[in-house]
Amino acid sequence: MYSEHIAPYDQGLLDVGDGNRVHWEVSGNPEGRPAVVVHGGPGSGSSPHNRRSFDPEAYRLVLFDQRGCGRSTPHASDPAADMSVNTTAHLVADMERLREHLGIDRWLLYGGSWGSTLILAYAEAYPERVSGIVIAAVTTTRRSETAWLYEGVGRFFPEAHERFREGAGGAADLVGAYAALMEHPDRPVRERAAAQWCAWEDAVLSPEGRGTPYTDRVDDARLGFVRICSHYFAHGAWLEEGALIRDAHRLAGIPGVLIHGRLDMGGPLGTAWELTRAWPDAELHVVETAGHLGGAETGRLILAALDRFAAGSPLLGGGAGPGDG
Repeated sequence: MYSEHIAPYDQGLLDVGDGNRVHWEVSGNPEGRPAVVVHGGPGSGSSPHNRRSFDPEAYRLVLFDQRGCGRSTPHASDPAADMSVNTTAHLVADMERLREHLGIDRWLLYGGSWGSTLILAYAEAYPERVSGIVIAAVTTTRRSETAWLYEGVGRFFPEAHERFREGAGGAADLVGAYAALMEHPDRPVRERAAAQWCAWEDAVLSPEGRGTPYTDRVDDARLGFVRICSHYFAHGAWLEEGALIRDAHRLAGIPGVLIHGRLDMGGPLGTAWELTRAWPDAELHVVETAGHLGGAETGRLILAALDRFAAGSPLLGGGAGPGDG
């Protein structure tokens, strides 16, 4: 791993319209290979930790906060922030505007979880602007995937899921109910809903032994995160069901490395497998012992993929085999 303690040499707030400004920063080598980290969530915000996977001598690395989170403004924790102008299409347009603003011709896309959905949506809209893709924890935010995460997987965590349902007042549409609660005018109501949402997310991740990363979010960061997540998932991310896999043929010629844990309870391996079948230029590496958050072997594969891309030899070899680690 490389150091995350590399100060950006350039940063700013990009006016993307609709009253929104997106925070961005660039670190590494100004003459290096352009790459952008597409963070998860949606609504998690970027993290300096992502710099650890990129050789600062080889990459010109862009980090940015998607609308409504991190250091972008307005923050979704503010009830006055207009969520009607925070959709997948808006985020895709923001990425393209940022690329143009930074004078980048083509860039490598890296991310995971929700970030993989946004990566695929952007790459299928602007394939000529993408030099390569690395994804860890593949999701496409199909309604079927969301139904699994907030309903189906509950059979493995019945106690936690009962509490999650109670937090939504027993509504049939749990995600929609939480999205409505996150628009409530009273902050204590929003805070209670956000805490219950994060407790459920942590319950799903609990077998990985990585603590409580969602509950650890506090105050406005937690409110903004849950408001954005529930907003996106309640609307199926404004994507036609299955469209990202159906349109993966648009990625032809773009080399991709997909890394997924076989023990990922929140985002089962099937989605990554389907995507690999639809995108011949991608190879899938299954980490037998990893869940959604990955681990040492996942990190090694990410680092190896990005180092190979930097050297001009992107694929790790092995393809969609029986697994790694």
